[in-house]
Amino acid sequence: MTFRRATIAAIAALALSLTACGSGGSGGGGETTDDLTLGTGGTSGTYYPLGGELASIFEDDVDGVTVNYVESGASAENLGKIYQGEWQMGFTQSDTANDAVNGELEDLDGTKLDNIGWLASLYPEAAHIIVRDDSNIKSVDDLKGKKIAVGDAGSGTRAISDAILEAADIGESDYTPEVTDFGASTDMLGDKQIDATIFVVGTPVAGLTQLAASTDVRLLELDDDVVSAIEESTGAESYDIPAEAYDFLDDDVPTVSVFAALVASTEQVSEDTAYGLTKAVFENADGITLDVGKLIEKDTAMQGIGDVPLHPGAKKYFEEEGVDLP
Repeated sequence: MTFRRATIAAIAALALSLTACGSGGSGGGGETTDDLTLGTGGTSGTYYPLGGELASIFEDDVDGVTVNYVESGASAENLGKIYQGEWQMGFTQSDTANDAVNGELEDLDGTKLDNIGWLASLYPEAAHIIVRDDSNIKSVDDLKGKKIAVGDAGSGTRAISDAILEAADIGESDYTPEVTDFGASTDMLGDKQIDATIFVVGTPVAGLTQLAASTDVRLLELDDDVVSAIEESTGAESYDIPAEAYDFLDDDVPTVSVFAALVASTEQVSEDTAYGLTKAVFENADGITLDVGKLIEKDTAMQGIGDVPLHPGAKKYFEEEGVDLP
């Protein structure tokens, strides 16, 4: 995957830490622990509230486990913190996780994050390209020359935003990027400080519903050729945002999607603990109040796993449940 900007804060910080500890082996290492920190995302997205609900589930269902869920820059930062041994679990887009284990995260000089273990794919995350309804932006091509929120530093959204713009032949000099989180970007769009915002989240997302209640907005479609180009350059897949997801939609909106996944350290999270965490996710998914809870199913737990190793504890659980493994 190609990132437009060579430096983003989370990756730069991770690169510095890798330089300090050397790049010949694993990251933080350390003994296993049941005092866990779960990296989520910005407070206006889906990862943060989902992290709060899962933290409560884990503490209630897994003996001896405590979970502190923390706001973060999302995918890349969460993976980096796990690698460094600072956090033990995190949410990540599936494509970013694959880049991490294959040594393809920008600015890390091919370093492979080798202590990342897949627990489960949770739900699809769709790319939303939002503009004000009173703007003259009718298609992705019209984003040339505009000011666009492209996601927070260290987020998987930034990578997909880059891929969308590149596929539409919008070069680095063709627009002004606003590097910010989802919540700030919707405020800025509502206040006409930016022309568009791109973010990748589970559908529907409350932040967009709230924005649409006060500001008339539209979602831009992705043409088939743009979708094909994105599929070739990333781990994303074609996806339609259903019309029923948002009150302002009349028809499904063609776009692309990756998968939201939960990963854990293979060094600091033991097989038994990872088994308990994975089991707790699926035995309690029907109690999750967020809409994405309805999408969390064992049969789709391997979506997007690609080259990411399955955590031994998760493997034990899925084998017991008869889930087909890669």
